[in-house]
Amino acid sequence: MPTTRHLVNRRRRLAVAAATAAPQREAAAPGPAPRKGVVTATDSPGAQAAEEPTAPTGADEPSEPPRRRLPRLRIRLPAVLCAATVLLGAFSAWAFTSAATLRDDPTRQNTALTDIGRTSEVKGRITEAVAAVFSYDYASPGKSDLAAQKYLTGKAVQQHKDMLAEVRAQAPKQKLVLTTTVTGAGVELLDGDRARLLVFADQSNTRTGKQEETTYAAAMFAVDVVHRDGNWRISAIDTFTR
Repeated sequence: MPTTRHLVNRRRRLAVAAATAAPQREAAAPGPAPRKGVVTATDSPGAQAAEEPTAPTGADEPSEPPRRRLPRLRIRLPAVLCAATVLLGAFSAWAFTSAATLRDDPTRQNTALTDIGRTSEVKGRITEAVAAVFSYDYASPGKSDLAAQKYLTGKAVQQHKDMLAEVRAQAPKQKLVLTTTVTGAGVELLDGDRARLLVFADQSNTRTGKQEETTYAAAMFAVDVVHRDGNWRISAIDTFTR
């Protein structure tokens, strides 16, 4: 009669035998044999690569189409052309106005620096005229009158009389001799038959009585002149005094 010990040992042997036979039966079970020359999906490198998830590349992504700026340029072009037209019109108006102003301004017609021959002519004639009309000799007063008739015109005639009135009054008694010498003259304006000159002169006033005495003075004034009858005449005298 078997003992309890024998029963326990038998059960252990049966359990070990069953555990060992199960893997062997699974390994010996026949499976579908692969055909020659055929690569299975699991063995193919491409299949393995296909099974692995790949990160999307920029080439595969749909790229955004480039923006077309031509329609926008077509929209802005009329506005740009309109602005350019306005600017050109404003510039043309300004240029026309400036040109008209330059033509109408008398100072812009000054040929004193461009017409050298006529500038020299008027300067020489007026230098001679000033020396003649502003000189006076008590012994021959008629000489001064002839010079005034030759070189003066317009309001300069009365201006000359007023300026020499005192000399004429004192000349016979004091035996005065007034001599004017032009030391410099500049043509400020020369426009056709009219001109304006700035004159610098030295004057000497000599009393030839019992005690001869001479005084000297410098003068600066401007004269307006006109060309009449082939001669330059002084039409106005400006002494820069009110």
